[in-house]
Amino acid sequence: MVDILLRRRFGLLGRNISYSFSKGYFTEKFNNEVFAGNSYENFDISEINYFAELIKNNPDLKGLNVTIPYKEQVIPFLDKLSKKAALIGAVNTIKFTKSGKLKGYNTDYYGFKKSLKPLLEPHHKKALILGTGGASKGVAFALDELDIPYTFVSREAKENIIDYDLINATTFDNFQIIINCTPVGTSPNVEACPNLPYEFFTEKHIAYDLIYNPAETTFLRKAKEKGALIKNGHDMLIFQAEKAWKIWNK
Repeated sequence: MVDILLRRRFGLLGRNISYSFSKGYFTEKFNNEVFAGNSYENFDISEINYFAELIKNNPDLKGLNVTIPYKEQVIPFLDKLSKKAALIGAVNTIKFTKSGKLKGYNTDYYGFKKSLKPLLEPHHKKALILGTGGASKGVAFALDELDIPYTFVSREAKENIIDYDLINATTFDNFQIIINCTPVGTSPNVEACPNLPYEFFTEKHIAYDLIYNPAETTFLRKAKEKGALIKNGHDMLIFQAEKAWKIWNK
């Protein structure tokens, strides 16, 4: 018998998210009779100001995942944040509490940390984070917890951020973990890749791409050709999704 308490709606908030991992993952999960009665759908909005209307028109929602570009923009619409989401400054999971409040969490950092940790060797001492958006904030928080110093890279240099033009052989000597937190290389623009001197990757490097479609981005392929250990974002997504599921059910 299906537990009536499990008859709930969930979804993904984002823009241009027809490719979404989350919908396929949770739909498959809910096809298991243990989770029968649950449903998961995409909520594709063109700008964050439509979020309030979305919530008003879907009063039976119990939880949302949040993806690009709304991980930071959604925060002002929430009633409260978990301690870690507040520290990170980005939200990728929203729980609709029993009192009708919206509480934001970040499970990205958890998924990234759990997927990176098995790859780490003593020589992996410092990381470069490509990108400064919401996803990069969760990555930075995870690196803090792993005691791995990091530097952000963006198209324009700012305080505590370097630009791509500054990356050279010495950079690769000093940073052994390179993490792509940008959407560059996502399907359908699979030939694109971050502007790096890929010839300086070695077998001492980890190249990690939060992108999962395609499974091997141009960034990962070029790094692998130089001997680097590569990892895409698929396992991170599974870990963060299961963490979100626990949050929705606690």
